[in-house]
Amino acid sequence: MWIALLPAVTCGLAQDPDFTRSQQEILMNPTKLNEKAPDTFQVLFDTSKGEFTVDVTRAWAPKGADRFYNLVKNGYFDDCRFFRVVKGFMVQFGINGDPKLNEVWRASQIDDDKVKKTNGRGYITYAKTNQPNTRTTQLFINYGDNSFLDNQGFAPFGQVTKGMEIVDAINDEYGENPDQRRIQLEGNAYLEQAFPNLDYIKSAILIYESD
Repeated sequence: MWIALLPAVTCGLAQDPDFTRSQQEILMNPTKLNEKAPDTFQVLFDTSKGEFTVDVTRAWAPKGADRFYNLVKNGYFDDCRFFRVVKGFMVQFGINGDPKLNEVWRASQIDDDKVKKTNGRGYITYAKTNQPNTRTTQLFINYGDNSFLDNQGFAPFGQVTKGMEIVDAINDEYGENPDQRRIQLEGNAYLEQAFPNLDYIKSAILIYESD
């Protein structure tokens, strides 16, 4: 079983006059997407259900940790919805509410990491297709023992160390109904109209970085 992730669609983004300054800076300086993460760091997620903390250990999955670090530093997860919630399995997020911002990041896929940690309860992992090197921005947090994902190449890079009860409480009334392609193309406008009760991330910020 694999966690669905749709391929990127490019639309002449660099010429779009509606890009924000931060988006334009990323386009002009792609190294903003690839800064090396500290050996360990913590991220505080403030959500519509409450707060939870993710501890990241870069050695578990270096490429995934680096991407996550850059996503957080650039505010990518702010106002993202938890769009796929499967009770007993996982909660998935990581498609931004602004379709133009999705385009910037989805064009930058990262290579796979070797799986060094199991997909146990509370561990956070990238969604991907069944093809190699297709990870971008979508993540999921495991609700239970999903070790069957290990031999499919899903490499955890961190773990929820505080507030797992908040993750457990994320609204699951819509299950897997939100259409990922429409989220990519229409953003939060689609989700707010069709799935108004989805829980969401208010902000995700770095609260600790090792030297």
